[in-house]
Amino acid sequence: MALASTLGLSLGACSAGSTAYQQPPAVDQSAIVVATTSAPASLDFTQTAGAAIPQALMSNIYEGLVRIDSAGQIQPQLATSWDISADRTVYTFQLREGVSFSDGSPFNAESAKFSIDRVKTEWTNGLKAGMDVVSATEVIDEHTLKVTLSRPSNKWLWSMGTAIGAMMTQSGVDKLATDPIGTGPYTVTHWAVGQALGFEARADYWGERPANDAATIRYFGDATATTNALQSGDVDVIWAMQAPEQLSILDDYAVEVGTTNGELLLSMNNQRAPFDDVRVRQAVMYAVDRQAVIDTALEGYGTDTGGVPVPPTDPWYEKSEQYPYDPAQARALLEEAGAVGTEITMSIPSLPYAQAVSEILYSQLKAVGFEPRIESAEFPAVWLSKVLKQKDYDMSLIAHVEPRDVPTLFAPGYYLGFEDPETQALLAQADTSEDETAVMQSAVDRIMDQAGADTLLNVANIVVMDKDITGVDPNVVSGALNLATIGRAK
Repeated sequence: MALASTLGLSLGACSAGSTAYQQPPAVDQSAIVVATTSAPASLDFTQTAGAAIPQALMSNIYEGLVRIDSAGQIQPQLATSWDISADRTVYTFQLREGVSFSDGSPFNAESAKFSIDRVKTEWTNGLKAGMDVVSATEVIDEHTLKVTLSRPSNKWLWSMGTAIGAMMTQSGVDKLATDPIGTGPYTVTHWAVGQALGFEARADYWGERPANDAATIRYFGDATATTNALQSGDVDVIWAMQAPEQLSILDDYAVEVGTTNGELLLSMNNQRAPFDDVRVRQAVMYAVDRQAVIDTALEGYGTDTGGVPVPPTDPWYEKSEQYPYDPAQARALLEEAGAVGTEITMSIPSLPYAQAVSEILYSQLKAVGFEPRIESAEFPAVWLSKVLKQKDYDMSLIAHVEPRDVPTLFAPGYYLGFEDPETQALLAQADTSEDETAVMQSAVDRIMDQAGADTLLNVANIVVMDKDITGVDPNVVSGALNLATIGRAK
């Protein structure tokens, strides 16, 4: 499920200096503390949607047969190599030897088979659909696994570098929500729900030892509290800073800006009036000045894609010029649809960036003839329940950060309510085609014609840190926050 995949899936607020959370003693002075806003409500992403859990656990606790590098390319991880049959349906993986899970059980072809099969049989997270193409898994020997697909799939192996490819051990799945067991460089040492998640480096990790011996991710629902925590020394790094206007008071810190998969999506419920009329959706596309949103609400941090729901890092990205800012055209379309004066409720999650952007959207939509009303939805509980699950909303706003998520966002039954057989046919064709990029571009063009949603911007990842912090890669491709590379200059 590409959602709660969101830029700032925050849960609960804790202010700097709060007595509600006491950071545990550091293992030694190489421990680092990272502040962000995406607090998981559970540690089990097999049952719970959202980007917050895989952000914290992938690369740190869990690893896959393959990984996605910062350029978006597939690289070996727990598989050292693989062969693909001529018809592109059979993958034979050679697995890394000498790897164990943190509970001591061995990683081998049996555990790899178990992990893949379990996605199909036990996961409830919508991401499990990425494994539907797998028709069979077979253990050839201890370190050789054969996976057979029902058809060729361009996205399957790439997806194996994301959360659905996480390798798990059968002895550990009963405690996924509280005590995750993986092959990665850390174990979880403490977890205060909505506040902090702590990690300790494994002495028996198969790969390169992390640059720190311990790490903590702290979660803040308030941007000012995050900045205060950095200035007071309670945290070393702010990851995905939500208030770029505060950079002006952080001259003594290092700042890096990276790219992300994030689409800040202005959703329109395609199944509810007035947005069941394509003309009204197109009116919204013309009514919103996307660059003004970027400049005013986000201090210029973000990339205007022209409304395209694809990040510039994807191979099928092309900026669209289809819907320039044109209030007159927006008004004309509303008049044609008989929708001038229509009341719409904007259900906005209680996230800093969403609240800031909603105020500008309110003015722009009202200027062309809508009668908007802003309704704050507590995030994550209320927003996830009402908007995502029940689809009980007119318009909403949230950042989707799952990688390559166009097929998920615009799938039938998803909360956008986008139902278009032509788009679905193109997306299915793209997955099997030997020219995936061209067909995906056609699918995106169709989505834009139908104005399925308006991508306000591609989200930038702003990272602020103490100047002695090293090893931070601000670019987000697979969605994981890799703690193992972060350390301090000696």
